[in-house]
Amino acid sequence: MAKNRAQRFPQPSGSQERLEPRKHAAVVGGGLAGVAAAVVLAERGASVTLIEREGYLGGRVGGWTDRLASGEAFEMERGFHAFFRQYYNLRELLKRIDPDGRSLTPLADYPIFGPDGSVESFEKLPRKAPWNVMRLVMRTPHMTFGDVMRSNRTAALEMLKYDPVATYRKFDAGTAREYLDSLNFPLQARRMLFDVFSHSFFNPEERMSAGELLMMFHFYFLGNEEGLIFDVLNEAFSDSLWRPFARYLQSLGVQIRLETTATEVTRREDGGWRVGTGNDTAIDADAVVLAVTASALQEIVTASPTLDDGEWRARVDGLALTLPFAVWRVWLDKPAISGRHPFVGTAGLGLLDNISLFELFEGESRRWALRAGGSVVELHAYAVPDERDEASIKAEFLEYLHELYPETQKVAILEERFLLRQDCPAFAPGSHATRPTVETPFDGLALAGDFVRLPIPSALMERATASGFMAANRLLASWDVRGEAVWSISRRGLFANADS
Repeated sequence: MAKNRAQRFPQPSGSQERLEPRKHAAVVGGGLAGVAAAVVLAERGASVTLIEREGYLGGRVGGWTDRLASGEAFEMERGFHAFFRQYYNLRELLKRIDPDGRSLTPLADYPIFGPDGSVESFEKLPRKAPWNVMRLVMRTPHMTFGDVMRSNRTAALEMLKYDPVATYRKFDAGTAREYLDSLNFPLQARRMLFDVFSHSFFNPEERMSAGELLMMFHFYFLGNEEGLIFDVLNEAFSDSLWRPFARYLQSLGVQIRLETTATEVTRREDGGWRVGTGNDTAIDADAVVLAVTASALQEIVTASPTLDDGEWRARVDGLALTLPFAVWRVWLDKPAISGRHPFVGTAGLGLLDNISLFELFEGESRRWALRAGGSVVELHAYAVPDERDEASIKAEFLEYLHELYPETQKVAILEERFLLRQDCPAFAPGSHATRPTVETPFDGLALAGDFVRLPIPSALMERATASGFMAANRLLASWDVRGEAVWSISRRGLFANADS
């Protein structure tokens, strides 16, 4: 991590380096948020039990073993993930298992493919605002000088005026679509420059807070000095992340309990906690981190009457899930032509949001492609309308794959895996102020996850990891133990008002 580009966000401090005497913490949820919390707590000397309902670690970034029809094992995942350079906290977490960053491979560009052969590139842009914006507008084929003059420049300037308080106060009640409409950009420019980003957060524009969208623009493009360059894991997630993390956690003494569902948490009379599980056993602990999905959190809180703060329960009840996302991975009997990008985003092409050629960056897929002479292709849709079914989604995916990559029109699909899941958080208009935070009204209980409201700009994997660090820090501070450093991009935009 380039620390000169990151800002250290103040965290609670303690006078001790390690716990003395030892405390026991239960961390519920084995995704990035839960693993981040468990790592920090165990490193500071806590005895940690990590509870995960699935048979594998990773949560929504997890991976599991499957088999092809031939019997050959492979690692399946829930879709392509980009490791952006401003994911400072995630990268600090990864250093525990990969100090030199060898598991990550950089991709040179983030190209966007649109209708009728249109292409937008974000390669070699300046990394700092406003120069990145100026250069992008100057070179894009999708906006003319006249388009710029006819656009709503006052509305556009709000992207450079991001403020963690003022922006949400002004824009959280409106939708992302209303804000994008207000820019008055040409349709194709809007598609190619904005739609792909707004879709990437799994929330459709008409149901997403404009304040949250502006934070995302700040986090990914206008407020960080890393640019839009990102890295990808060069092996499957199971092999790159989760098996190494399981070994690392076990080396710290963490007890990992897979296929165990937490059903309730109870405050004990002595100030400790009890976590009930679905197999009629309970785990007693001095403190608990709930690092589960929004819907799982609601189920646990509903079943936990000792979590009796009405206002806080209302915040949890107010959480919601966004539309489902779809992933279709296909094993083709022939490769894509030479020169294709490993990853492309798409805009204006129906449900399709991106295409990944896994053999161009992931080792397992590359080895299969070399043996079979084919290609491993993944197609992804971020916010699928409820009425769409598997057959219609696949048909649309295939239509646009053939349009963008004509060489795939005459290839055979040897294997396929299709996922349609609905467990990503919604960021609805008006929800920011009431979204729960890492802190809870209960001593010894903290929340973590990518739905949690944080005091720093962040999203997706980075928000999950940062929240896990902050949850661990909250518990450690109550025990007078030094916590983990938390890093952030600039919290305010270049033109944010000093008094906002």
